[in-house]
Formats: sequence, C-alpha cells, structure tokens
Amino acid sequence: MHYAYRGMAQDGKILNGRVSAMNQTEAVRMLRDRGIIVLRIRESMHRHVMRFSAVKQVFGTEIRIGKKVNSGEMALFVRQLSALMRAGVILAEAIRILIDQMTNRAFNKALQAIAVEIQKGNQLSQAASEHREIFSPLFINMVRAGEISGTLDIILERLAVFFEKEYYASEKMKSAMTYPLLVGIVSVGVTIFLLVGIIPTFVGMFQNYHMKLPLATRIVLSTSQFLKGEWYVLLIPLLLFSVLYRYAMRKARWRYVRDYVLFRIPVFGELRKKTAMARIGRTLSTLFASAVPVLQSIQLTSDILDNEVIARDLKQCSNRLTRGETLSEPLAESKLFPPMFVHMVRVGEETGNLDSMLSKVADFYESETESMVERLKSLVEPLTVLGLALVVGTIVTSVILPMFSIYQQVGTLQ
Repeated sequence: MHYAYRGMAQDGKILNGRVSAMNQTEAVRMLRDRGIIVLRIRESMHRHVMRFSAVKQVFGTEIRIGKKVNSGEMALFVRQLSALMRAGVILAEAIRILIDQMTNRAFNKALQAIAVEIQKGNQLSQAASEHREIFSPLFINMVRAGEISGTLDIILERLAVFFEKEYYASEKMKSAMTYPLLVGIVSVGVTIFLLVGIIPTFVGMFQNYHMKLPLATRIVLSTSQFLKGEWYVLLIPLLLFSVLYRYAMRKARWRYVRDYVLFRIPVFGELRKKTAMARIGRTLSTLFASAVPVLQSIQLTSDILDNEVIARDLKQCSNRLTRGETLSEPLAESKLFPPMFVHMVRVGEETGNLDSMLSKVADFYESETESMVERLKSLVEPLTVLGLALVVGTIVTSVILPMFSIYQQVGTLQ
C-alpha cells in the first residue's frame, strides 16, 4: 500500500511525501526511522499502481494495471543474483546484468532504480524498501539480515528456494483446477446456448396446442425467455454483491469471517489449513535460518498469510513469546495447529534445530497438500461431467416430454 504523509523533520522543516508499506503502522514506523515526526498520514494512489476504489481480489491483493511479479519471476531473479555474487560480481553490476533479462516492465523499472541507489552507496534492503509493490517485507528483512551478517549470497539462495517452493505450490493448485474450471465454463456455455438458442423454437409449438406443460418445462421456458430478453437485470445484483464483497474484504474482521466460514467447509477447509501450515513452516524456517529475530519472523509470516483466522492466531502466539514462553506452548493451546506441527516445533526447540524441523514440517504439509489436491481432482472431474450431463439432460427432457404429448394428440386426431 502507498501512503501520503505530512511530517516534520528534525530541523523543524515541514515535509510532504509518499511512502510504501504493508500497513499504516509500518508506514509510520518507517518515517520515524528516518527522523520524521508524522503529522498526518493517509492511504493514497501510487503513480505506478492504478487501483480501483474499494476493489481487491478474493484474497485481498490489489488489482494492478500491468503485469505483476510472481514467485517464479522473483525466484529466477534472486537465484541469478546469488550466482553472480558468488562469482565475484559486485552487487550493482549484478543487478544491471539482470535488468536486460527482465521482460516484466514494472520489475525492470524497479531494478533500474535500485541499481542507481546501490551505486550511491545505499544497501539493497534500503533500496528495495522503496519498491514494496515489487519486493515483499519478507524479502527486505531477509536481505537486511544477510547484509548485517555478511552472508547476502547465502540468504539470496535461501530466498530463491523459498520463492521456487511458493511458485511450485501455486502452479500445482492452478493445474489441478484447470480441468474442472474448463468443464464448468463449457457447462455454462452449453446451458446458455440451449436456453437462448434452442428452447425458444419450441415455445410457439407449445402455445399453439394450448396444452398444460409440466412444471420443469414451464421453469425452463421462463428461464429461456428471461435470459433472451432481460438477462441484463442479473448484472445489477451481481455487480452490487461484487462491490460490497470486495469492499468488505478491506476490513480484517470480514476477512476473518470469510476464512472462518471457509474453514468449516468439508475437505476444502482442511485443504486450506494444510496449505497454510506448509506456508508457515517454510516461511519461518527460511527466516530463522537467516537469523531474523523470532518476533519479527512471526510478524512477517502472519502478514503474508492469506488466511486471517490463522494469521490472528499466529499474532497471539507472538504476544505470548514476549512474556518468555516458547513457540510450541501457545501453538499447543491453539485449535488450529495440528499436533504433529506442534510436536515438530517442540523437538526443534529442544534440539536447537528449529529451522530444520520447520523445513521438514513444510515438506510434510506440502506433500499432504499435493496428495489432497490430486484426490480432489480425481473426484471433481467426474462430478463436473456428471453435473453437465444432469443440466443438459434436464433441459432436453423438459422439452421432449411435452413433445410426446403433442404427438399423442396428433395421433388421436388422425
């Protein structure tokens, strides 16, 4: 998000500007770190990001005009940057080399600006923090940890693995949903074609014989007439619902309600939970291995989750840690984290290998998620075909039955 602010510098000078941050609290903190006293701050439009008012996608991410940087592109960039640095290429030169390979215009432009900042003597983390529409807080904080410890190339390698895992999981989910989605689109298309293109040809015939039509036939004919003449009326409630839903998703409490309801859906809720466990394990493992402080790691992890229920629970764990408790203690009391997850965390704390154990947890739940997606895919595919057959069969049957009655009447008259 982008915030316009009015503040006062240490010399008393009034400043007006913009800052990019995940939320308003972080924006204020960033300005304070620069020695700016915030007088007023509000969310604003960014010149590189066109956003419709109150419009967000289903999982709360902003709709952007232009190509967004995905995990695959980020993984490729980070891995190549790490390889160049290990080969002895200085950071600014390495980024310049990679700029020419970036086909994503937004990414390319951000890297050009970062290369200039690094040439001026700024750190990569500092330069990247000015482009939060491209680089996540997780990336920025891990890079900062690498700069402090002098292991930036190693940190970049870990980030590459992290983004590759994220991209792979996302692609597997998309692949599993492609066939059912296509069948669903075909089903809707065939249904509309039958109702709008075929069914109206029978209306006159039925009216000429003045026969009493079955209920199913009357429903099909009414639906056909509605879609052919007044279909645009459907746009009003659909548009209204879309705007209200997306506006509601700007509020954490409504996202919480949405995720709570989704958790209660059989099978799908369990899939969402396993996906979240895998992401939590992978993210915390990567952050802990990079020497990012525990509290900061948990905050970053909760921020990147697309599940408000688990994110809120994770933030409560963070509050417990400030009182001296171990991570496994609040997790054990939570109803959301499975016993196996908690047990692995406890073993990691006792052995001093928490990052390694969390990596194993992530591997386990990624495997579980993949297996569950495949099972769902094998179940959904025949169900979607069956659904298409039922819809088409119902429409055809509702027309054929009256036709038989007409033929019988004609036969009687002859």
